[in-house]
Amino acid sequence: MHLRKPKGEVSPLSSPTETSTTPAVEAKVDATRDAMVAAIRTTLGAAVVDTLVKPGDDIWVRVTTESWRANIQALKDVHAFDYFCFLSAIDWMPSPYGRGEDDPSEPAPVRDTVIRPGYTGGDTRMQMLVRLVNSVTHLGINIKADVPNDTFTIDSICTVFAGANWHEREAHEMFGIGFTGHPDLRNMYLPSDFEGYPMRKDFP
Repeated sequence: MHLRKPKGEVSPLSSPTETSTTPAVEAKVDATRDAMVAAIRTTLGAAVVDTLVKPGDDIWVRVTTESWRANIQALKDVHAFDYFCFLSAIDWMPSPYGRGEDDPSEPAPVRDTVIRPGYTGGDTRMQMLVRLVNSVTHLGINIKADVPNDTFTIDSICTVFAGANWHEREAHEMFGIGFTGHPDLRNMYLPSDFEGYPMRKDFP
């Protein structure tokens, strides 16, 4: 049974002039990751373009293109990020072909042409992303760097982490990115005379 309040009666839990007193949500703090980012900034100096800490989750560090290899080496040697998880390229260009979900009976939607480079930003269409983990503390880190639009080339890190060799070969084959210092960028999947790069957003 539900009891109705008489018309005009105010609930005892509120008043007509009362404003919300809901406390603001406090920003989360991750002292461990914040301290690591501070230490990395000290080590890498001006090579750090931007950083982001997701409390309780992850670290993102964007470095300059020119310092890519040296910074990966420093993260391994100085900060003990000694476990290489993966290397990948990112093509931030919106696909001119849409997402394959458009209704063919409807007018074609206006395509987005704005590049939005995700965490820690970016100034180019392509970026490199490497994931490393400290095998003692189990702390992980994501390192990003811009790949120049005019050359699509960046230094190889396979002399720092041997496991990056085939990851770079795949990025070269699928995205068309060159890796200076890589000993063998032959295709692994596609015929050697294949034209184009299947993982680029503008590949038909």
